Amino acid sequence: MFDDIRPYVDSEIPAAMQRIVSDKYFPLVCDFLFPDMPVQEVAALVGSCRTVEEFQLRVMYKVIYAIADKTTDGLSVSGMERLDPNKDYLFVSNHRDIMMDAGFLQVLLCDAGRKTSEITFGANLMQGQMVIDVGRSNKMFRIERPTTVTSARDFLLKSQYVSEYIRYAITQKKESVWIAQRNGRTKDGKDLTDQGVIKMFNLSGGEDRVAALDELNIAPLAISYEWEPCDELKALELYAKSSGQPYIKKPGEDLNSILTGITQPKGRVHLAVCEPLHREELEQFANCTNPEFNKGVAELIDARIKAAYRLYPNNYIAADLLSGKRNHTYTDAEKETFVKRVDKITKEYPPELKEILLHIYANPTL
Repeated sequence: MFDDIRPYVDSEIPAAMQRIVSDKYFPLVCDFLFPDMPVQEVAALVGSCRTVEEFQLRVMYKVIYAIADKTTDGLSVSGMERLDPNKDYLFVSNHRDIMMDAGFLQVLLCDAGRKTSEITFGANLMQGQMVIDVGRSNKMFRIERPTTVTSARDFLLKSQYVSEYIRYAITQKKESVWIAQRNGRTKDGKDLTDQGVIKMFNLSGGEDRVAALDELNIAPLAISYEWEPCDELKALELYAKSSGQPYIKKPGEDLNSILTGITQPKGRVHLAVCEPLHREELEQFANCTNPEFNKGVAELIDARIKAAYRLYPNNYIAADLLSGKRNHTYTDAEKETFVKRVDKITKEYPPELKEILLHIYANPTL
């Protein structure tokens, strides 16, 4: 069932591990993630995994914390106590980094004594056998993007299929699921839930929309980075779009964003598990039209994420630079560090790019 999109099951892990260690890029990955271990030793570790859980705990847990150690100034979490140990959840998260948003959640779930979640992974990113094997061994499942289908009807059918899988994973497999609140990362610093995502959840739920969403145990999730992942790449994309021309991704751009997001310094990173949505909250929209229902639920999620989002000095500094007034508290050293970073990124571009970059950091304060 759902064999074309689901994560691997335990019986598929040994063969996947052998493909991973045999991949020509495996030594390069090892050099970055395990610089103190010989490639042969890493290969033996990966090859020893026989189940999804073993791969996650023996390999991916170490990988995520290795990335955190190299690229962050601390990874913290709040709100895990809001999760009922006897329930599985649909984590609806703001989305700042392609890989690390869900990756950080997984290790923090482990640290809290909970099972990891399954993870949606865009079909546009599932390219190359090693990426597919690592992803599906790490409980990732395929979700279509508008750019990976041939028509609006095809996208609707595939969205319904994914909706059915998400409901099956939570209610039958007893697995939590992570999904971004929108198609693609937030580029401008404004975390807003796409109403189409709420519509997708209900495609598999029957006539009672409230019961259908309540069954999924939606838990909004807010992840905050001190240094915006891929800030330069996001600013350049927004600058290109500001010209009024459609933005067309270059070959390899998704991979570049993945690697940049993994390797770029992130500063402090905080993940906040918000209060799950209650049935009583959903019932206030029971008599609404479908668009009104989707809008109301999206706004509930947005309010939770906005309230839980952790603001850093960079956000306040950017806001003050745009306003021309010092309205917030931060040190001169923090301001100097931020200004140097902005100037380094924007020195070879028109002034408009600097303003765009400042808005990326300032918008979460609004």
